[in-house]
Amino acid sequence: MRIMVLNGPNINLLGKREPDVYGREDYNALCERVTAGAKARGITVTIRQSNHEGQLVDWVQEADDQFDGIVMNPAAYTHTSIALLDAIKAIGIPVVEVHLSDISKREAFRQHSMTASACISQIYGHGTKGYIMALDVLLNQQR
Repeated sequence: MRIMVLNGPNINLLGKREPDVYGREDYNALCERVTAGAKARGITVTIRQSNHEGQLVDWVQEADDQFDGIVMNPAAYTHTSIALLDAIKAIGIPVVEVHLSDISKREAFRQHSMTASACISQIYGHGTKGYIMALDVLLNQQR
């Protein structure tokens, strides 16, 4: 099983940006956690991060032909990106949306996800462990 893991804007600043909200693990630790969790499950992962909406859209489209699923943290684009929603709806592979923080307890504008309706699951509030939970969702979907 091949999974693309996509991270949106400012995820590269983990550990620096609001650590009380997003945790103290840095981006490299997140990548190591995901890689190790995937390996333990027999999953191959490709991890990417961009601060640019169009790049994320391109990667979602690319994943359709090359991967079995996507784990995506759209970050701030969660709340604004119809382009990402449309890209997810256009592909034929499952997408799991992940958020480090509990978006249901954040500011009102962060509580609505534009992309969730096109995803098979939404995981939030579990920090970087949420990515591993998302891998399990995709693995169970495949069975």
